[in-house]
Amino acid sequence: MKKAALALVGAICLMTIGCSNQSPSQPAAPKQTVPPQPVTGQSGLYKMFQLARSWAPDAQVLKLQSVHLTEVPEVPDKAGEWQATFVSASRGAAKSYTWSAVDVEPTLHQGTFPGSEEPYSAKPGSSPFPIAAVKIDTDAALAKAKTEVAEYAKKNPTMAITWVLEKTNRFPDPAWRVIWGESLGVSGDSVYIDATTGAYLETMH
Repeated sequence: MKKAALALVGAICLMTIGCSNQSPSQPAAPKQTVPPQPVTGQSGLYKMFQLARSWAPDAQVLKLQSVHLTEVPEVPDKAGEWQATFVSASRGAAKSYTWSAVDVEPTLHQGTFPGSEEPYSAKPGSSPFPIAAVKIDTDAALAKAKTEVAEYAKKNPTMAITWVLEKTNRFPDPAWRVIWGESLGVSGDSVYIDATTGAYLETMH
């Protein structure tokens, strides 16, 4: 009995020592929240094209444009939201899509989402084009545009940049329109850059 009692006391002591050596539990480190990040035009377009291709395998780009969001950092060659319209000749229809870096209630959701489908017929002035024609991204287009309007760009270093991509009858390839300002209505200068070759096309004042 004495041996059993001594063994029990020894076990209790060992447990006590083991517990005393354990460090107190540390509070969990707070999770780091990554702020929403804008993306380049080509990146946003490809994100939406993945959905458009499931809608219609022959989907082509009709138009892409950037949207300024106060919830996302303003970066000249990127945007927190992109809106695109794709056209399907086999369906005779056009369908809109959006990509957004954030949720903006009540209608804008983070990620890529389809919009409405509408009948489409060719219109003078613009035409759809394959996504493979977009070889130049907005970062390269902006760099080229700045060399063409260097003085204006230097005078307006913090002005917002708005983007439009489409194929018009004025140029043989789809073109990026680099717009200094939050819309065409308030723009001072805008520059057309060929989205296939990266060449300078025209400046609009």
